[in-house]
Amino acid sequence: METVTLNNGVTMPILGLGVFQVPDPQVCEQAVLDAFNAGYRLIDTAEAYGNEESVGSAFAKSGLKRDEVFITSKIWVSNFGYERTKAAFERSLKRFGMDYLDLVLLHQSLSDYYGSWRALTDLYKEGKIRAIGVSNFYPERLADLCMNAEIKPMVNQIENHPYFQRGTDLEVAQHFGVQVEAWGPFAEGGRGIWQEPILTEIAVAHGKSMAQVILRWNIQRGVVVIPKSTHRERIEENIDVFDFQLTDDEKARIATLDTGHSTIIDHHDWHVAEALNQHRV
Repeated sequence: METVTLNNGVTMPILGLGVFQVPDPQVCEQAVLDAFNAGYRLIDTAEAYGNEESVGSAFAKSGLKRDEVFITSKIWVSNFGYERTKAAFERSLKRFGMDYLDLVLLHQSLSDYYGSWRALTDLYKEGKIRAIGVSNFYPERLADLCMNAEIKPMVNQIENHPYFQRGTDLEVAQHFGVQVEAWGPFAEGGRGIWQEPILTEIAVAHGKSMAQVILRWNIQRGVVVIPKSTHRERIEENIDVFDFQLTDDEKARIATLDTGHSTIIDHHDWHVAEALNQHRV
């Protein structure tokens, strides 16, 4: 497994399994076990997903050592603020059945995220978290936090796929030394991505699936990817992306697919901000 090195020196796998929208405990546990058996070592979840216990249970049954896996979770908006975030983290840690987490992210750039960031900073200093970061922070929010926080984020997890390629986000992240991680790398199946002619032609040329081409594209950009699947065959297919390279011409063709805006959730829409703030976990 290829890795990236975060700005604090911690190494992180460049590909992992995401378990968003996998609430069934048995299904989630089996998917994580299948991922471990296939060679995955990064698992990405969140308290809002309701499956931290399932991830922890799968790890306990895997036979792997704790330092062999990289576990990520996220603090939800309803638990933002210094004290609430520290309490939410301790609850998550208990659900995982672990002594520490490898990466904890603030799930949205809303509410009192500065208070929450101070909480993550203290937990990081205490050694309870190996790396801290954010999710869904657009360039201006990320730049502001980097300029004002005692410790800069190590990761920014954002929507990132061929239809929303986030060039400015990557530029800002590189400027501040923040690793970009892609959620929704397949655009959640939107805009007919599985019928996209450019991706189809490139896949045929390499004897690979379209999913493998999409993942390889982001990996070659230095972006960590966390594709979600609960099917063992897909999980195994998604990790089989380290034996080929996209050419400069192929990458240029994929670049033409960028729409410049989200195809999943518009964080600039005030209705979205309202809904995210109203959701409780």
